[in-house]
Amino acid sequence: MKKTVLTLIVALSTAGFIGLYVYDPGSSAPAAAPPNIFEVIEVPPSAQAARTVDGSAETDKYGTVQVQLVVSENRISEVRLLRQPEPGRGAEAVKALQQATLTAQSAAIDTVSGATMTSESYLKSLQAALDAR
Repeated sequence: MKKTVLTLIVALSTAGFIGLYVYDPGSSAPAAAPPNIFEVIEVPPSAQAARTVDGSAETDKYGTVQVQLVVSENRISEVRLLRQPEPGRGAEAVKALQQATLTAQSAAIDTVSGATMTSESYLKSLQAALDAR
């Protein structure tokens, strides 16, 4: 115990003497302030670029649906289709689903009656894109 206390006293004394040895009171030049590495730079919303996020390709018996979102200022500004189902009810339903997505700004939208499988494929792809953003 005494050795530990003695070692601690010697270490602190040595550190104090090193500090005095390095200190130069005759220096008139002020020390430069260290750079602030935690400076936050905010980008105005108008300068934020729109980015695209792709959803997964989801296939059902009527075709494959893959959604691409254009996200601008943390909002879905456009819903594109990279892949879409065969012409018919599913293709028509996708248009309604795209509009519903823009309105809801989420995947919390209803399926389209008569195009349930295509709607479910669309929703899976949409959710994958939302999770990726």
